[in-house]
Amino acid sequence: MVVQTPPRQYSIEEYLAHEETAEYRSEYSDGEIIPMAGGSINHNRIIRNLSRLLELALQTQPYEVFLSDLRLWIPRYREYTYPNILIIKDEPIFQEGRKDTVLNPCIIFEVLSKSTSSRDRGDKFTYYRSIAEFQEYILIDQYQIHIEQFSKTPDGNWLFKETDDEDGILTLVAANCQIPHRQIYERVNFETQIE
Repeated sequence: MVVQTPPRQYSIEEYLAHEETAEYRSEYSDGEIIPMAGGSINHNRIIRNLSRLLELALQTQPYEVFLSDLRLWIPRYREYTYPNILIIKDEPIFQEGRKDTVLNPCIIFEVLSKSTSSRDRGDKFTYYRSIAEFQEYILIDQYQIHIEQFSKTPDGNWLFKETDDEDGILTLVAANCQIPHRQIYERVNFETQIE
């Protein structure tokens, strides 16, 4: 009989110290340090496209777009994550004593990969929903044109919409802007996708 050793549990302080010197970023899940996988070329193209499009679409509104280097702390679940893109309305609220970790995104984008899609759709969405300011969650498939959108209603329920329409338009309810699917997937080549 093989006895499995449980993964080492790290304190928040140990994790944050690890991140200060680590060559690669990791997320933190209630004591466990989870190394982040590298992104593919299509993953990077989608993030680049979204960043550019969101900056233009939101430039006259009180929103700021941040990319995956900004850490998010979710206190209820003791989770640190690095969403691919997060949008904050007005000013960022930082974790106490930190200037590199925020608490208040209203919109989060994740570009799905084979290694992260289950966690992005499952646990992470549960964690994100505990954030009071969080209003919209967008999941972008990098292997085909497919977008999943979860929008919070005024009564606190979540509406789900999905599409694979190349000519469709992503409408962000929380930020009142529209982005054509073709522009999100500009220069993405599904034929060369490797992970």
